[in-house]
Amino acid sequence: MTGDLGTVSQLWRYPASSLAGERLDAISVGLKTVDGDRLFGLVDVSDGEIARPDREARWHKVPLIRTRLSEDPMSKEWRLEVAVPGGGWLPAPDPRSNRAVSAFLGFEAAIRPFGAQNAAPSYAGPLIEARYAKAPIHLLTTASLSRLKALHPEGTPDPRRFRPNIVVNMDPVEGAFPETEWIGRKLAVGDLELTVSEPCRRCGFTIIAQDGFDTDPGILRNLVRHNAHNLGVYCTVDRPARIGIGAPMRLMD
Repeated sequence: MTGDLGTVSQLWRYPASSLAGERLDAISVGLKTVDGDRLFGLVDVSDGEIARPDREARWHKVPLIRTRLSEDPMSKEWRLEVAVPGGGWLPAPDPRSNRAVSAFLGFEAAIRPFGAQNAAPSYAGPLIEARYAKAPIHLLTTASLSRLKALHPEGTPDPRRFRPNIVVNMDPVEGAFPETEWIGRKLAVGDLELTVSEPCRRCGFTIIAQDGFDTDPGILRNLVRHNAHNLGVYCTVDRPARIGIGAPMRLMD
């Protein structure tokens, strides 16, 4: 084993695909996913199309919609709440939150569960299928964010542009996006054990404005030029665990 490469500085889950993520002090990682991750989607009611901020301008405001998730201690059911900018928290799926989201976006939209397994027993509305499930974990280091900042000094490489589950604070590596070089290797993050399966290929989502930073095509342009479109890595889970802020990360081989 090698020494620690860094420590966990941010942990995220994304209760509703494409909406803002929820930053947490700890996450529970199973073999297939983070608990509470991507349980719901947002659709255009007119045609059932799932939100695609990376491809269509009409969805660009979706990442400004906040999310939070709680688990009922008795039933163990997940309860989602969303809030549009300037609005309060509303339960979802629910007609009230659907009206607020629709007014914010300018067309009729609705939040719906990804499959019956994510729907509360009281929910009687339509279900949708998840658009993709690339890998259980997306891991990103601050070393790679520092490299992107060096290439694009006027930009803001905020982790929210890239939607990682785990952000590891790691010293910069001169001229490198270090985790891109770990494909096939095994990592330990606290008690969590992962295999780095593939680089995370970036899309137009990364350039969209969110709360605190503006639209910036230079973010993606520099990743295309200098790291083959990639930033961060996808990982499969070898040993599930709960991890918290400050957990150490090391290469296992």
